[in-house]
Amino acid sequence: MSTSTRSFTCLQCHLRAIRPPRRLYHASASLRVEPPRPSVAPKVSIDIKHIRQNAALHEQNCLDRNYKAQSAYPARINNLFEQWYGYQRDARGLRERNNKIKLHIANPTTLRDSEEEDIHKIRDMKKDELILEAKVLKEKISSIERQEDTLTGEIDSLAAAIPNLTSNETPRGTEPKVIDYINIHPEPDPSISDRVWRSHVHIGAELQLLDFAAASTSSGWGWYYLLNEAAQLEQALVQYALSVARNHGWGMVSPPSIVYSHISSACGFQPRDQNGEQQVYSIQQNIRDTGVKPELSLTGTAEIPLAGMKANTTIDEAELPLKKVAVSRCYRAEAGARGVDTKGLYRVHEFTKVEMFAWTLPSSESSTTIFKEMLSIQKFILHSLGLHCRILEMPSTDLGASATRKNDIEAYFPSRRERDDGWGEVTSVSMCTDYQTRRLGTKVDVRSAGGKIGFPYTVNGTALAVPRVLAAILENGWDEGKKEVRVPECLWPWMDGVKVIKAKER
Repeated sequence: MSTSTRSFTCLQCHLRAIRPPRRLYHASASLRVEPPRPSVAPKVSIDIKHIRQNAALHEQNCLDRNYKAQSAYPARINNLFEQWYGYQRDARGLRERNNKIKLHIANPTTLRDSEEEDIHKIRDMKKDELILEAKVLKEKISSIERQEDTLTGEIDSLAAAIPNLTSNETPRGTEPKVIDYINIHPEPDPSISDRVWRSHVHIGAELQLLDFAAASTSSGWGWYYLLNEAAQLEQALVQYALSVARNHGWGMVSPPSIVYSHISSACGFQPRDQNGEQQVYSIQQNIRDTGVKPELSLTGTAEIPLAGMKANTTIDEAELPLKKVAVSRCYRAEAGARGVDTKGLYRVHEFTKVEMFAWTLPSSESSTTIFKEMLSIQKFILHSLGLHCRILEMPSTDLGASATRKNDIEAYFPSRRERDDGWGEVTSVSMCTDYQTRRLGTKVDVRSAGGKIGFPYTVNGTALAVPRVLAAILENGWDEGKKEVRVPECLWPWMDGVKVIKAKER
């Protein structure tokens, strides 16, 4: 007896082989959108009706925010909706006739009293003719339903890519508005100052605090080692920021650093920005998992896993505002090109950050209250660290997709005097209305409104991002004569008695 040489293929592998490829792009070649969401992703509930009825508003909003590709989406949505409505109208007539035929087949006496012309024609048809037409009608209806599903899927994808509407508080254009300062400038008139400034890179090497060379060997450009007192400073900064937030009633969370990519996207963090620059580190999947399991990403901020905590849940009104603070490692692919702006710790791929995140009632008043509370916490921390800062109302072109309004705080970095007059961002706080909660399926039961189910607003803000603040402390606390750095007094409780960082004996 001959033995078959045909190789065995398990059912799972066979199904994987015949599975159609994922559709990575928009049905319209000119409009690229994100990949399809996996079945486990929260149901998106975007207010598409508002986009349709205010297409010009959303188009201009996209242009104001420099989302040029997305500015075409509102008009496209209206066009697709008209097509969908046409299919609905066609299917309605087919379903009505199909129902009449089914009724007549089941019981010919049901429609005997009707005087409608098409009913008379149905009564004159033979049973096999009726069955055949019912089959044809079913196929036509199924075809229309498939076309409707394609259109609604395209509409949903386009709507999800449109950024949040911009607050009236936000300046339009590219220039931020300075609204306040923190602490006095350490060198108000450079022309009459003889103070010697050093960059944190120089100070870090002088005091054996930073090692970029070793990191470039182990990990590449954009990474670093914090050594000795710098490593202590990182922990002191984290603990100090947490203590301030806790004293203001913020509950602590230790979040994961890896999330599903669809959670990251729902928060407004896309794999690439509008310029095509990579923003998110995606984790490579095994070949057998591609298209089967949801993709994973490293988080760029604790905002993402904090927002994901309440995905697919309903929060009781009494729980709001719900305020959380978390410490996490943050991973940013877009660390930028080499140059003055990116030397040292200013722009890196991985860092520690303390992040505040809150859910509020769905009202501007409630979210603005938390927004101001976050800003006051940021101001308190930076003031106590002795850093000279300015507070900015950021312009529309600087807003991410989720934010309706954003304030940044920039600290003075002596090493950046030749660039941006020494200013560099150290914190930000953003109001996101219901942009994130609609995409994450986070709802609120507003019992004061008769149990109405709505979408809470979210607000997020940096309590403290370690590398830049550490760099600012080194540069502003440097004493050229003594070759040492003064540690801010608020950090002393976590520095094991170290109040001044001095050179080590070599």
